[in-house]
Amino acid sequence: MKKWIIGIVVIIICAGTGGYFYLKPKAQETSTNTRTQVAQKGTLEVKVSGSGSIAATNSEDLMSETNSEVDEILVSKNETVEEGDELISFTDGSDSIEAPFSGTITSIAVEEGDKVNQGTVVLHITDYKNLETTIGVDELDIAKVKVGQSVTVGVSAFPDTTYKGKVSEVSKEGEVSNGVSTFNVKVKLNKSNNLKVGMTTESAVLVQKKENVTYVPVEAINTSNNVKYVIINDTSSSSSEDQATTSTVEVKTGITNENYVEIVSGIQAGQQVVLPQIQSSNSNNFGPGGGFQMGGNFSGPGGQGSQRMMIRGGDNSGK
Repeated sequence: MKKWIIGIVVIIICAGTGGYFYLKPKAQETSTNTRTQVAQKGTLEVKVSGSGSIAATNSEDLMSETNSEVDEILVSKNETVEEGDELISFTDGSDSIEAPFSGTITSIAVEEGDKVNQGTVVLHITDYKNLETTIGVDELDIAKVKVGQSVTVGVSAFPDTTYKGKVSEVSKEGEVSNGVSTFNVKVKLNKSNNLKVGMTTESAVLVQKKENVTYVPVEAINTSNNVKYVIINDTSSSSSEDQATTSTVEVKTGITNENYVEIVSGIQAGQQVVLPQIQSSNSNNFGPGGGFQMGGNFSGPGGQGSQRMMIRGGDNSGK
């Protein structure tokens, strides 16, 4: 009788234990993709960007210099004139109004026989062949911008065309908006084919350029105790395809742009650097705050020799 009861108890315990393991949530399976990129050698450019609009380099209201009566208007609206051409004459023999530069007469405000006072605007002239764009540059970047620097200009109306220009003027006074100060920079365009005054632009001023330098992605640079370092992938010491050995190497950096940073010393072109790891799961879970969980916390240089660590299951293809 007792043996029979003990047998039933054992069966119940086994069934309960099996149900527990069946119903218990399975451990989350994760996989870590190790991203790497080879240090490159070539030309590195630093640019400062700003938006603006197209304007005429020369555009001016022409005014009467005396109290006179208009004798003859020698031009018509939309007519193209050359510098020095006579535009309006006066009955009293006062000096005629002449074109101060080559351009187009865009408006005429008087008629023959009108009496005008000194300072009265009589017509307007605009030079549509010489155009410029004025861009706003952040106060953190304005110190890098100099007159004569090359500029690449994109125009919204012609997304497939790139225009070239040079910095012609840098404002000495900024304009403050919402606590941020920006400075106006004028860019004179080399050519203005198809462009019209008022078109919006996006310009990039080349403020620094270095050739034949080694560079890596900005995200490859780590910092610890004010020391910069990178993680290099030592493929020569790998013992298997799914296991790679890495080490930290202190580096000195030079110029940097939005994507890349110059390596002055520490590593050479061709070495493979490790980028921040992205840890993902097969259940598509997100980390705290709704963002993907990140991995790859490496310690910086500090001990004797180079610190070595293992990355398992990594993809070291360099893609």
